[in-house]
Amino acid sequence: METAAAFFHQINQEYLALHKAKEDLYWATYMGTSDDHSGFTHAEQALKAFISCPTRLANTRQHRASVQALPATPERDALLHGLTGWIALFEANIIETPEARALMDQLIAKESELFAANQKTQFFHLNEKGESELASLSSLITNMAFNPVEQYRKSSFEVLQKIEEWVLQNGFLDIVKLRNRFAQAVGYSNYFEYKVHKNEKMTVAELFAILDDFELRTRGSNQRALAEMRDKHGSSATAPWNVRFHQSGNVAREIEPYLPFAKSVQRWITSFRQLGIQFRGARMQLDLLERQGKYPNGFCHMPIPAFYDQDGKWIASEINFTSLAKPDQTGSGLRGLTTLFHEGGHAAQFANVTQNAPCFSQEFAPTSMAYAETQSMFCDSLLEDADWLKRYAKNAQGEAMPDELIRAKIMQAQPHQAFHQRTTALVAYFESALYKLDDDKLTAEAVLRLARATETSVLGISACPRPVLAIPHLLNQESAASYHGYLLAKMAVEQTRHFFLKRDGYLTDNPHIGPDLCQHYWQPGNSISHDEGLRSLTGEGFNAQYLADRCNLSSEEAWRDAQATIASSAARSYPAAPFADLDAHISLVHGAEVIADNSESDSLMSQRFEEWVAQKYQIAA
Repeated sequence: METAAAFFHQINQEYLALHKAKEDLYWATYMGTSDDHSGFTHAEQALKAFISCPTRLANTRQHRASVQALPATPERDALLHGLTGWIALFEANIIETPEARALMDQLIAKESELFAANQKTQFFHLNEKGESELASLSSLITNMAFNPVEQYRKSSFEVLQKIEEWVLQNGFLDIVKLRNRFAQAVGYSNYFEYKVHKNEKMTVAELFAILDDFELRTRGSNQRALAEMRDKHGSSATAPWNVRFHQSGNVAREIEPYLPFAKSVQRWITSFRQLGIQFRGARMQLDLLERQGKYPNGFCHMPIPAFYDQDGKWIASEINFTSLAKPDQTGSGLRGLTTLFHEGGHAAQFANVTQNAPCFSQEFAPTSMAYAETQSMFCDSLLEDADWLKRYAKNAQGEAMPDELIRAKIMQAQPHQAFHQRTTALVAYFESALYKLDDDKLTAEAVLRLARATETSVLGISACPRPVLAIPHLLNQESAASYHGYLLAKMAVEQTRHFFLKRDGYLTDNPHIGPDLCQHYWQPGNSISHDEGLRSLTGEGFNAQYLADRCNLSSEEAWRDAQATIASSAARSYPAAPFADLDAHISLVHGAEVIADNSESDSLMSQRFEEWVAQKYQIAA
């Protein structure tokens, strides 16, 4: 067993070194603090070569077989468990042939070239004052949702169309062809089929059985909501640059004073503490505000995945995560806070994986995207709850958000729940069709037609407010052909929420939630499947029905539920937070600048962040 144990320790350490080298360069290049794209390409190729090596998989299988033959002891069983985890990772990433390995290297290089070029692009739209302003992807989406002037909203949508055109003219279609060639070289008909199996252990038919059922169940709700919008606001209301505004704009403007982004760090820390969430000594670096050159989508990556080493010593996570807040833009407060809770949920999950190898706590295959997104989306779902808003959403005078404003928010948003979830589903429908196209059909014109046709079919309007080809996930192989994971996760989130509400009666500041999520979802890491985690906590397997039911609630039903939540919250005696802090070393950064850290206290860090935001964006603290 000593030989197998030495081998196990060696692959743990080799993987850690390669993974951290790649993730450090990922952070630097994606945050725009380094232009070492060549270094990142080489680091990613080295990591891919390690996890896709057939010889390493064969050796791991051989060592596992030798360990299996030994009598059961705690040490033998732990080693067997760890080697099995590595086999799962290698099998999920194996590239058997030299041809396929060469194609993977080409893919990494092509994607790096596209990312570097994309990082240098600049687009301008009209902000709330009608001024031409450099626009990030996040600010474009926010402007369309909250800007009261249609002409200015339309300018944002036109930029998104230009982004689509740029993507199609700058190498994306060549990447699609390469991805399909790679997938075929490893035994799949196309890249979409490959990724669905790799990430979720599903067939395409199994995935679309779920998506088609959800689409059918929510079709009527979506059609009714769009018809009511046209009746109320005119036929142009469902134009892609108008639809988000009519779904949220006016009420969101009234909500803004209660959810300033400057308060977000404090509210995130307090809310997670009250839930009983801790991070097991993780070192966390948070880059929360947008700027030119920064990757236009929030993410959470772990340069050091958490695990217990061969001596039983705890190796705490090193975690980087981002949001894209623009505190001087209407609507950015809630959007940025939602991303903070979302990525903070990912961080909590991965910081709490307590297995004996880093293969269990890294965020890529065999880790299911749906499993990972269930954790993050559960956390950000709390921000929509009426009791969370009453307890945390307060204005500068310390006044809680009024009931009538919460009601207005629900009455405006609930009819469009189906639309919002269908915008996620449509990406899978589009990517599935995209990767079925023959190479000679992969022209910019044909792909744009496919995008618009898919958006019209799924959403019932002429184009998606966030055009599908402007979604950055499509450009990177780790997130491409994976977007359906968000919808599968949302289904699991509603299932998880239903369990806690049925058992405990409430979610916000429920101190049992953190420990239960930790025990059933987080600690096992990818040693269990998404379905097994759901069964462990909720007692039932994956069930998509809860999300469809949520989407199909009437506004009045949703408001009655919210009223009951507010009333029970007001009558409830909440315990003190079970922990004094998050058990994490947190640094708040803006690119290369360190804004604040919690070396003295969480509260002082939050205060300094609030003051920094006020000064930088000239907002009253």
